[in-house]
Amino acid sequence: MIELRTPTEIEQMRPVGRFVAETLATLRDETSVGTNLLAIDRRAHDLIRRARAESCYIDYHPSFGASPFGKVICTSVNDAVLHGLPHDYALRDGDLVTLDFAVSIDGWVADSAVSFVVGTARDEDLRLIETTERALDAAIAAATVGHKVGDISHAIAAVARGEGYSINTDFGGHGVGHIMHGDPHIPNDGKANRGYPLRDGLVIAIEPWFLATTDELVTDPDGWTLRSADGSRGAHSEHTIAVTSDGPIVLTDRSFLGVD
Repeated sequence: MIELRTPTEIEQMRPVGRFVAETLATLRDETSVGTNLLAIDRRAHDLIRRARAESCYIDYHPSFGASPFGKVICTSVNDAVLHGLPHDYALRDGDLVTLDFAVSIDGWVADSAVSFVVGTARDEDLRLIETTERALDAAIAAATVGHKVGDISHAIAAVARGEGYSINTDFGGHGVGHIMHGDPHIPNDGKANRGYPLRDGLVIAIEPWFLATTDELVTDPDGWTLRSADGSRGAHSEHTIAVTSDGPIVLTDRSFLGVD
């Protein structure tokens, strides 16, 4: 069921959006060559406790997951692009890292993701990351009252295809509110002016993610981590936004912290 939020409820969602933004900025700043993925998870867990927030991941067990996730953040590295289960791995120079983080505060959820390179970056990795970020910006610009879900999806796909990337639509954006994954589904490809009409009060997570040379995924033995089928690298950018009559509000915006 698709739910619309009142202006008061959207205001109530701002604290959780701000916390998610601050946490991702902190974790990105603290992550470098040699950082262990389990240390990132421990740090995120500590920040959650301090904020008296609740993880949306630790007990999460959808049909596509082999078991409850068991960690509080997704850490996807290099050819892993989604649902990366933190494990004992120390980051190496040039690794492409995606952190995906969702929590609940006072009953409201926010969800966001960021990709970056630790150490020496390869030009092709920076281009891939920048493309996901530009696709996210285009999608947010399309998320206005009077448009439709297909307009968001079309905006994402146009940026991706303009850079020569193919698109997987198995996983994409989603409604956000009292739960992490709600309706509507926001695929990363679609036709303009098709699908659910965007109405004042709709809160959604938009999350373009692309792989360098494929659109096919394989699942790790851990039952969670999704990797490219050909070993090419992936990047993922995500924000939780509210569609309003005054334009989209990015609830997980990090720009106020002096970061993108």
